[in-house]
Amino acid sequence: MSTPAELAAFFARCSWPRALTQAERDLAFEALYVRRHEAHSYVCQRDEIADSWVGVMEGFLSVQDTTLEGKLVMYTGVAPGGWFGEGSLLKPEQRKYEAMATRPTVTVHLPRKTFGWLLEHSIPFNHFMLSHLNERLGQFIAMVKFDRLLEPTARAARGIAGLFHPVLYPNTDATLRINQEELGWLVGVSRQRVNTALTELEAAGLIRRGYGHLVVMDRQGLSRYPSPAT
Repeated sequence: MSTPAELAAFFARCSWPRALTQAERDLAFEALYVRRHEAHSYVCQRDEIADSWVGVMEGFLSVQDTTLEGKLVMYTGVAPGGWFGEGSLLKPEQRKYEAMATRPTVTVHLPRKTFGWLLEHSIPFNHFMLSHLNERLGQFIAMVKFDRLLEPTARAARGIAGLFHPVLYPNTDATLRINQEELGWLVGVSRQRVNTALTELEAAGLIRRGYGHLVVMDRQGLSRYPSPAT
């Protein structure tokens, strides 16, 4: 398991505790707990009642669902420094998705009770959450737009750039540990087409490829990658 010092360092890097008073930060930190997950294990399951807000300390999560035909649909990925599941905590209903660790992953959990207490007592935390939800909504609207309007290489470029979102994933460094299959799930194209897209993006100087990972050379360039006529 992660050490208390590692948890404290992760907490200090997160943006939302900075909105809290010292007493509120202390309360939140004391409530946190850590879970370790093997590759391809579930962090949360569809139809369960959410009991915590979930952050990623190490690894990578796929937020996804499976159709009645058995097809996997990946809604988004969560890189280190990102938090997810706030929507499921704000309304008393079952989760509409599942989250799976695509590689060995360490998650940090803020219990529902503490999350609710912060919403009730901290106006700055409410402001942070409104901004966070607004960015999340914008992310999903952009995904729908890209899916309908962009060709596969541009979709791959925007999908990679989205995992470096400065609000949703503020602590993601330049190395993104994601494989071609995972990226294909994220942007809705085949693994073979992802390979072609990555070759094109590397030739454009926007990424550098490695085994099981990408190094992002120009996030802004990825987010503005053109969509040539097809």
